[in-house]
Amino acid sequence: MNVDDEAKKVIWSLQNNKRTEAERNVFAPTGKKPMNKTVVYIFSAIGITFLMSFALSQFSKETTQFCFLIDSYCFNSTENPIAYTFYIFMNLWILILGIGMAYLIGKKLGNKFKI
Repeated sequence: MNVDDEAKKVIWSLQNNKRTEAERNVFAPTGKKPMNKTVVYIFSAIGITFLMSFALSQFSKETTQFCFLIDSYCFNSTENPIAYTFYIFMNLWILILGIGMAYLIGKKLGNKFKI
């Protein structure tokens, strides 16, 4: 524990000033901007969700008839497992986005009414 004479204040130092100037400058900023990882996170979330949908489609033992948007564009889950995986993937993202939108709307309403 050292006492600074000018400030009359106790200065706590764990290293007791034993580090050199080069060791202190190890954590100095390099001037490079950090990489924006938002795109990596988005692609990771999409990839993980697609893998989850593939796993969910493999657990299904019975054959399922499903349609994309219109009744004439229907598939069978045993004949087209990739289409069935994509169908589950789309349904998962509809649920995820619905929950996210409900959260945002509820948050805005909560802030507006301040209950």
